[in-house]
Amino acid sequence: MAKSAIGTPEQLADPDYTPPLGMAVPLGIQHVLAMFVANVTPAIIVCGAAGIGFGSDQGALGFPDMTYMIQMSMLFAGIATLFQTIGFGPVGARLPIVQGTSFAFIPIMIPAVAGLGTAGLSGLMTGVLIGGIFHFCLGFVIGKIRFALPPLVTGLIVLMIGLSLVKVGIQYAAGGVPLMGTEAFGSLAKWTPALVVVFVTLGIKFFTDGFASVASVLIGILCGYLVALAMGQVSFVSLDRAEWFMVPTPFHFGFSFDWAIVLGMCFMAVVSAIETVGDTSGITKGGAGREATDAEIKGATFADGLGTAVGGMFGGLPNTSFSQNVGLIAITGVMSRHVVTFGALFLILCGLVPKVGAFINTVPINVLGGGVIVMFGMVCASGISMLADVDWNRRNMVIFAVALSVSLGLQLEPSALQHLPRTLQILLTSGLLPAAAIAVTLNLLLPTPPGATATEEISGGVTGHRR
Repeated sequence: MAKSAIGTPEQLADPDYTPPLGMAVPLGIQHVLAMFVANVTPAIIVCGAAGIGFGSDQGALGFPDMTYMIQMSMLFAGIATLFQTIGFGPVGARLPIVQGTSFAFIPIMIPAVAGLGTAGLSGLMTGVLIGGIFHFCLGFVIGKIRFALPPLVTGLIVLMIGLSLVKVGIQYAAGGVPLMGTEAFGSLAKWTPALVVVFVTLGIKFFTDGFASVASVLIGILCGYLVALAMGQVSFVSLDRAEWFMVPTPFHFGFSFDWAIVLGMCFMAVVSAIETVGDTSGITKGGAGREATDAEIKGATFADGLGTAVGGMFGGLPNTSFSQNVGLIAITGVMSRHVVTFGALFLILCGLVPKVGAFINTVPINVLGGGVIVMFGMVCASGISMLADVDWNRRNMVIFAVALSVSLGLQLEPSALQHLPRTLQILLTSGLLPAAAIAVTLNLLLPTPPGATATEEISGGVTGHRR
């Protein structure tokens, strides 16, 4: 096939390929735009639960502790992403994995800080640090238990990740959670820029060639931004208030040990590790059409845990691989880890220079929603692509049916678990945890059909050999 301006299909599927600089940098920034809102939102949620920032005459984003945590979310997302893309020793998958602040830990973090103000952040950050170390240690065993995570399981996990995100994409496009219950939520004024992003993205993707096609999401967001600006939806207030430089300080919020928080963080680290296995597999499948290697899975887990531990030491929240960026790789077809490295450097710049982060934050949430609607759908498609390789005998169909039915059903009807403790309710209605637990357990316990090969038994029904 002929070489395009950005590279040949073989080059684009190679993690070590670097596109021309003038194209690689915008593609890296496209990754940042895809995850920016989701990356800083957990910090805002945690500060809100602690009673930090809201009600201040400076506004929520002007409160020093909240501002610091938002900056750390960007800084250590960038640093953790470098752990993945560049790596050192066994740390890092050397794949285009984008790290960011994890929503999965919120059910643990909110009770840990509720109503305690800044004082509650000391025990939380200590728990993040220790939980990150535990997560790092999972990298030593993840390869040994990978037999329990075949494509039947990881494909289902990636699918559930996508299904749990599509609702978020619609909420973003309609105006964001803060507007829910108001007249503004879902109004034509909110949907117009979001739909511009969707249609421009699709038009550029399928009716142009070369760099424009690959950068379709970025171009779509820029067009949506201009429409939102013309409609008066862009605010530059946070840009005016932002400082020019911020230095991270170790143990910014102090150090205090709380067993409940530490155990909660370690438990969620296991869930995050499973999600990372799914995301890593989704990237290699969607971008290169192959299974992730054991070394890539181990390296991704090491980087996941190390990024969380280092971030917690400086006041950052737990990190994990970001699924929307998995979808972005599936859309663009660009597997270059160096493209994501440029995005990571931009995130670090945002973290150290609040003015840069504040400018990115001027992009309205409904504009970003238009972009993530496409990307979250691609996460689902990546999961389905992984499941397409499964041998759909009755055993595997039953495993998939039960895991999907229970996990998706609980997600759609969370009141069915109203008698359980609140934290357990949130975990079981997330979709990811029950899907993973049921699929893994049934895959290990149910007998393999007569005549199945050893490879099929190990891989959960996938024909052929692992790479």
